Amino acid sequence: MSSKRSIFEEVGEAQPAKTVAQPGAIDRGRGGARRGIRAWLMVLFALVMVMIAVGGLTRLTDSGLSITEWRPVTGAIPPMSEADWQSEFEKYKQIDQWRIHNQWMELSDFKEIYWWEWGHRQLGRVIGLVWALGFFGFLVARKIPAGWTGRLILPGALGGVQGAIGWWMVASGVTQGEGMTSVASYRLATHLGLAFVILGLIAWYVFQLGREERELMQARRAKESKLFGLSTGLLHFAFLQILLGALVAGIDAGRSYTDWPLMGGQIIPPNPLMLEPLWKNFFENPGLVQFIHRVCGYLLFAFGVVVWLKGRGSAHAQTRFAFNAVFAGLSVQIVLGIVTVLYGAPWQAAILHQVMAVILWVLILRARFLAAYPIATSIKDT
Repeated sequence: MSSKRSIFEEVGEAQPAKTVAQPGAIDRGRGGARRGIRAWLMVLFALVMVMIAVGGLTRLTDSGLSITEWRPVTGAIPPMSEADWQSEFEKYKQIDQWRIHNQWMELSDFKEIYWWEWGHRQLGRVIGLVWALGFFGFLVARKIPAGWTGRLILPGALGGVQGAIGWWMVASGVTQGEGMTSVASYRLATHLGLAFVILGLIAWYVFQLGREERELMQARRAKESKLFGLSTGLLHFAFLQILLGALVAGIDAGRSYTDWPLMGGQIIPPNPLMLEPLWKNFFENPGLVQFIHRVCGYLLFAFGVVVWLKGRGSAHAQTRFAFNAVFAGLSVQIVLGIVTVLYGAPWQAAILHQVMAVILWVLILRARFLAAYPIATSIKDT
């Protein structure tokens, strides 16, 4: 309650300072170097995307089993002498892939596939180093916004798990006398699936850090719940298709039938359940695995059309644009899939198909984010 002022009070006499509300208190309270962290995460995102592409090329060149040991630290140093190279080559000669398929190889041929796998593993180490330097740098400088420390730990933790899964995958193909000439397809699918999870997590963080906390809190009130739910469903459906694609790649099923829309001149390929026990057909029968991947692709496209039509009805221009981009990306991916099949999955088409999967994945995430946190559009922009 204000006190009474004396009529004899001097006009210029100092008065108690009044408390004035300061704008931006939410953002200041949460602090942190949002722009710097966002830039760091974008570098990580680019590295993971390159990692996925290099992993695909490593598989397409049959290089993944060239290094037969898991040495997380000392493995960073490649063979430095002719004796070292010969030692690595002798280790490779002990496994079934060399015995069954690659006895024609000379040391020079082995070096080519070795460098692919070494580069793939080295890139993984670089990603881990970039994450560690960034995270602990921001942590020591106390620049991590409130509530973000645990979130920023997660990509690094999942990256460590990914390294272990990578070796678990490779170990399935480093066999002697078991007839395995490649890694187990379900382990490849697990490895690729986790890579997409990490990529999606980083992308979501980048989207969040691109806007102020205050703006996100306001935008959340205008969340388009039904559109958000549909885009979440589309995201999960696309993830399933990515895993099925890994199963196709793991057993080279993309080269088993090169006609479209039929397979071997019929709708369902011949002998879809020829393997025993029955469950093995869903992982190791090339015809059935490719058929499932095709059918899932058709269903994904149909569901994508439904989500796109719903997205077109959004009241927000940027949200509508995001769902248009999803539909365009999905259409391109379907065409690339068909072209890859018709040409017998050459490495150029196969890697482009995989990279497009990454792009589509991020486009769906972006549309989902804008459904959750729409950007308000003024009347004059509509």
